[in-house]
Amino acid sequence: MKHILTFLAALLLAPLAALHAADAPTAKLSSGEYFIKQTWSQEQDFPRPYHVNIPANPDNRKLPVLIFLHGNGGGARSVMNGFLKQHPTMVARYVMVFPDGYLKSWNISAERSKADDRKFIEAIVEKLAACDNVQSDNFTIMGNSNGAALANQLAIESHLPNIRNYVTAVSPLNVLQHDGQNFKAKGDDNSYQAVATPRTGVRLMNISGTEDHLIPYTGGPSPAIPAKNGKLGFVAAEESVFLWAKAMGYQGGKLMKPSSTVGKIEVFSYLDGAIIHYKVLGEGHGAAGAIDETTLLCFLETKR
Repeated sequence: MKHILTFLAALLLAPLAALHAADAPTAKLSSGEYFIKQTWSQEQDFPRPYHVNIPANPDNRKLPVLIFLHGNGGGARSVMNGFLKQHPTMVARYVMVFPDGYLKSWNISAERSKADDRKFIEAIVEKLAACDNVQSDNFTIMGNSNGAALANQLAIESHLPNIRNYVTAVSPLNVLQHDGQNFKAKGDDNSYQAVATPRTGVRLMNISGTEDHLIPYTGGPSPAIPAKNGKLGFVAAEESVFLWAKAMGYQGGKLMKPSSTVGKIEVFSYLDGAIIHYKVLGEGHGAAGAIDETTLLCFLETKR
C-alpha cells in the first residue's frame, strides 16, 4: 500500500515538477514573444510584451544581450525588423531584445504612458540573465529618442550589475535628469526631486546630430516634446557626455575640441573610449544612422 501511495504521489507531482523545470532560472532562452506583468494607474496585471531573437548557436555558447528601446510613436515589431536587417553581424552574435513601450511611448515626463518602465526593463534583464545561454554580465541597453531618454534613466537609477553598456541615440540628458548640479531620479510622479548616484563602471555612447530640430544639439527646450510645465529642456550634447564621464571617474576638463574626426563625425572620447560622444555634423533626428555596425560593435566589445 505504501508503494502504491508513493507511486500515485509521484504521478500527481510530475506535472508540477515539469512546470518548475520549464520556469527554472537555467532554462534555455528561445526566440519568441514574452511578457512581464505590471500594474499601474492605467492597467491591472497588464502583460507587457518584449520580442527576442536568438542567433543560431550550435555550440551552446553564452551570448551577450542587446535590448533596443524604440522612439515615441514606434513599436517593437517594426523596429525589430529594421534593426535586424541593418545589423547582420550582431544578429549572428547577440541575443536581440525589443520591448514595447505602453501606448507606443516610454514614461519620462509627460508621455501617454504612466507605466514604471525602469522596473519593466530591469525585470527583462533579470529574467534573461538567469537563462543558461545568456552572458549574465554583458547586457547593453540601446535607445533611440524617447527610448534613449529611458536608457539615460536606467543609467542614472539602475544598479543591476548585469548592464555593461548604454547607447543613447539623439537624446542626451534632459534637464530633469540632470539639473546642472546633480543627477536626479524620476520618482513615481515624474517630479525628479531625489538626487541619484549612477552606478560606476558602466560604458556609455551618445550619438547626436547638430541639426536636430526636435532635441537641440546645443541644449535648451525642445520645440515639440512636452513636459509638465511647457516643453522639455535638454542638456547640450557635449556637456551631457562630459557629465557622464565625470560620474564614471573622469577628473580632467571638458573636451573643447574633438579627440578625432572621421568624415562628418567628430568624436569626443573620455576614459579611453568608455564614455564617447559622436557629433554628427549636418544631421538631424536620424543621426544614429551615421554610426555603422562596425563602430557600434567596436564600442560594445571593447574590454575595460
